[in-house]
Amino acid sequence: MQHCTPEELALAALREPLADDDAAHLAGCAHCRAEVTRLRRPVEALSVPELADPGPPVAPPPGLWAGIAAATGVGAVPRPDVVAASALPAGPVPDVPPVPQSPVPESPERAVTPAGAGVAPVVPLRPRRSRLLLAAAAALVAGLAIGAGAVALGGDDPEDAGVPVADAVLDPLEGSGASGRAAVVERPDGTLVLRVELDADAPREGYLEAWLLDESVSGLIPLGVVRPGTEEFELPAGVDIGEYPVVDVSVEQLDGDPTHSGLSVARGQLDT
Repeated sequence: MQHCTPEELALAALREPLADDDAAHLAGCAHCRAEVTRLRRPVEALSVPELADPGPPVAPPPGLWAGIAAATGVGAVPRPDVVAASALPAGPVPDVPPVPQSPVPESPERAVTPAGAGVAPVVPLRPRRSRLLLAAAAALVAGLAIGAGAVALGGDDPEDAGVPVADAVLDPLEGSGASGRAAVVERPDGTLVLRVELDADAPREGYLEAWLLDESVSGLIPLGVVRPGTEEFELPAGVDIGEYPVVDVSVEQLDGDPTHSGLSVARGQLDT
């Protein structure tokens, strides 16, 4: 079986349309869907304001550039005037161990051109990935800046409201105090959208994520980061809400693990 290529997975993670054959494969392949989920998760998690807020600037540890040069074979070094111009404000610098260094041999084509003596020669690099994959990766990073726009799909056009298909009351679990409602609507183009209205406190650590579960709570589909208020999630093509009728909200940690944490704060079953 031919799986989706890295480029196709990256586009799917960006919610871009795929060719019909690729979209059909993705809908029926658990392996590829899991990879798309893995690619989406960092963007969605870091779109949470509490996690995305930038911290104060941190000065690089001593020897950082030498370590990079040793690992890559680049012999050039930053010009002192550029380093001075971009220096961070004075303040405490975290105690970070220096990067291991090793001598970097100089060669004529890698030699540093002194400031004012012209432009240093360019050394061609071997190709890494296709331009399409690089563009998709850049777009994924851009998603960090635009927040949860890749996840929340609500629009202002009344025609986008869709036809109600099912709804559920979300009851609190584990004494969380979280509650709300969930509804599935079908849009004019046939896509299904889950609308979640959540009344909950933000967790002290981590973030909230929405899921669809089967009735045995053994099969699950991650939908994305959810915050108090109203969020909308386009359901993956081919998902049968009759097989996955349970809407679940869990607390997840920013630990790189795409599986359910096991800590749910609210849950309800769609009246399909």
